[in-house]
Amino acid sequence: MRAGIVVTGTEVLTGRVSDRNGPWLAERLRELGVDLAYTTIVGDRPEDMRAALAWMADRGIDVIVTSGGLGPTADDLTAEVVGEFQGREMFLDVALAERIAEIVRPLLKRWPNIDPEAIAEANRKQATVPRGASVLEPVGTAPGLVVPPPGSASGAGDRQGPTIVVLPGPPRELQPMWEQAVASDALQAALAGATVYRQHTLRLFGIPESEIAETLRIAEREGVQLSQLEVTTCLKRGEVEVVTRYEPDAQDAYDAFVAVVVARHADTLFSRDGSTVDEQVAALLRGSDAPDALHPRRTIATAESCTGGLLAARLTELAGASDYVNGGIVAYSDDVKVSQVGVPLELIEAHGAVSQEVAEALADGARARLGADVGVGITGVAGPGGGTEEKPVGLVWLSVTIDAHPPVEPLTRSVNLPGGRADIRDRATTVALHLVRRALSDS
Repeated sequence: MRAGIVVTGTEVLTGRVSDRNGPWLAERLRELGVDLAYTTIVGDRPEDMRAALAWMADRGIDVIVTSGGLGPTADDLTAEVVGEFQGREMFLDVALAERIAEIVRPLLKRWPNIDPEAIAEANRKQATVPRGASVLEPVGTAPGLVVPPPGSASGAGDRQGPTIVVLPGPPRELQPMWEQAVASDALQAALAGATVYRQHTLRLFGIPESEIAETLRIAEREGVQLSQLEVTTCLKRGEVEVVTRYEPDAQDAYDAFVAVVVARHADTLFSRDGSTVDEQVAALLRGSDAPDALHPRRTIATAESCTGGLLAARLTELAGASDYVNGGIVAYSDDVKVSQVGVPLELIEAHGAVSQEVAEALADGARARLGADVGVGITGVAGPGGGTEEKPVGLVWLSVTIDAHPPVEPLTRSVNLPGGRADIRDRATTVALHLVRRALSDS
């Protein structure tokens, strides 16, 4: 069972808006045992949308999911194009138009100067649907559709072409509407040939992606049936992510592959269950209040210079972060390092702001000023200017200090990170999280 995704919208095609629907739908399709073959983005041009649908249909795609183009304006033409493509007459669903009118009615009270007839015409446009399609109730004002191929009432049987699921563009509308689509008889019939996929993620830190390529070659030489596995590797935020998808009868092949990875990369493999370093740090900080707990509950604070608060942002992205994050200080200027974090001015004058000594002082100052058990200090040269021969762009010093008994030494490292300013700042936060994870695991 293979699927395609057609994302519509000139604003997405030109990059003004990032596509958040394609990746989300890809994961939902995988959960249903459907192999996503293609994702394409087209502008608000009917001929381009028709061409995308035809291209996928010609390649035997069973289900196509579209997003966008269901609004009330003239360039919202997805329903009409899909209806025509599926050979289905468009008609006004009067009951649906009334339901949309009920949704829109509060807007008329809020903006009394809106032309009621224009609103009514917009409602009729959104309620004009292909005959024989399953209507998905609006989450906003736009209904979705499941449109069977020509000659099929439900998507089942000897269908000639794909079943097309038509969803709105805003993720807040598309995501809950997807559940309606999956529950519909038309899509259930189209999904009758779906399989079961298992997917697991390994995460490594501190090795190049080329090392995993060599591991794959070694696994194959050792007899691992890699042909039964779909293994993809990706360098993401300074980590190597290895995602493997397979059907249940290939479990032994996957277990053998993992054994090879563990044997070769035990020191850099930090996640076998797919958990992120962010999640692992959160779990270590939450710890336990039990007297004999391996990892006691702790709080954390940050003092950041070149990363400008990005580490604090990552620490607080997870729900429940208030359990362990006390706060963060963006100490970008030397004056703020001194006045707000307590870094001695003579330390900066002697060693420079980008130095081991200042990184450790930032970590100690964050911990002391914000009353935390763990302090993190980051200082570096993010570029593109400001680098010297001694301290080039990409040099970052990071330090983690912990209030522990007996005392433990600060965990301090310097790294030379590649890329532009955004890359350096982002990767520095990843390095910092791994330092925190290591410090907490060892203490």
